[in-house]
Amino acid sequence: MSRRTATKKLDERLATIVTAHPFDVAVVGAGPAGSVAALVLARGGARVALVDRAGFPRDKACGDLIGPRGVQVLLDLDLDVTGVPRLGDMAVIGPTGSRVVLPARPGRDYPGYALAVARTRFDAMLRDAALDAGASPVAARVVGCDPAAPSVRLDDGSELRAGVVIGADGALSTVADGAALCDASRSLWGFALRFYADDDVDLPTIVFWDESPGRGLPGYGWVFPGESGGVNVGLGVGTGAQRRLGTGVTRHLPAFLEHLHRIGATTRTLTPSRSLGGWLRVGGVGTVPARGRVLLVGDAAGLVNPLQGEGIAHALTSGRAAARAVLREPASAACSYRTFLARDFGAYASTTATVHAAMVQHPRLVSSVGRTLTNPVVGPRIAGAWGVYWNALLRGSSPSVASAGAAVASGLGRVITATARTRREIHRNLHDTR
Repeated sequence: MSRRTATKKLDERLATIVTAHPFDVAVVGAGPAGSVAALVLARGGARVALVDRAGFPRDKACGDLIGPRGVQVLLDLDLDVTGVPRLGDMAVIGPTGSRVVLPARPGRDYPGYALAVARTRFDAMLRDAALDAGASPVAARVVGCDPAAPSVRLDDGSELRAGVVIGADGALSTVADGAALCDASRSLWGFALRFYADDDVDLPTIVFWDESPGRGLPGYGWVFPGESGGVNVGLGVGTGAQRRLGTGVTRHLPAFLEHLHRIGATTRTLTPSRSLGGWLRVGGVGTVPARGRVLLVGDAAGLVNPLQGEGIAHALTSGRAAARAVLREPASAACSYRTFLARDFGAYASTTATVHAAMVQHPRLVSSVGRTLTNPVVGPRIAGAWGVYWNALLRGSSPSVASAGAAVASGLGRVITATARTRREIHRNLHDTR
């Protein structure tokens, strides 16, 4: 089908729900989720506005790892990220210094490796691909959203109308707020601080840390290989609904960096020359991801793994899914997109977000769990299943002892959290019919 024919067909479907306007879809935010959404829409013949106030390339606080599911989306879209490290197994170091290696294995629909790509390069590459496909750049800051129009209000006072609005504008989403799709007081928040350093690490390494004896930090630190040498070092913490607690990350960072050197995770005590911080909303808690003609993707929808904070893979998969839903039938895109999320993200998040919400309030429990999982006797026996479940790779995994163990963990989690309020809320928001 030619692009002109595809555009005509899409216009005919949009004509039933909107009046004439210059764009079929306004995508707000040109990060991974927004750029992939714009790319898929433009390739499908839609007229797309890709709105972002930032100049590219620009940086973001991130571990810079693209997980296996995200890598598969890039492969599916013929987006070739060349000359970057492929990372397989991952090391986890517990509060006592014990080390466990989580093996990386390919699944039926994802590869057995991750990629290390700096966000300055990755985000610019995806945005360029969307623009090359035909998306129109709009350099502006969105200051409001009218879900009834739908439209977004720009910082120069103008209004950008479109048939559908896709909010890809991060954890502090203006689109989500303006469309009344997010209750920040109900969300599960996290804050992470990241910097680059001149050091070396053999495997991407996660570090559980007791900020004081027997009291685990409700999060973890990391030392990941950098794209072009060096390391990406960071510390992230879950704060529940109390965002003010996120400031503790900066306070804890010097002691954590000393700890990294003591346990051999770094060759010396590092001093961050320039750190960058960012907020996370995890598990989709407190968020209706789509309603009417407004869809939220990536961090704007809170699509972050509640157990280990990965967001890029979910950003890529949700951006593509939202775009496909709009191309298929704009009038029912919200419903079909929520159905996708219920299957792809909701089943996992409804259990793990409940666990996350409980653990951030109990630092002694966090410490005990970290010690148990990395115990020299226990850790190696559960490493395979732990890697599959923790990284949300059970769906689509290849049959193995590891996937069977992860399935058992998933089943137990569903039973234990069956009556939890967080589980019920996520289910309700993914099946919103208003």
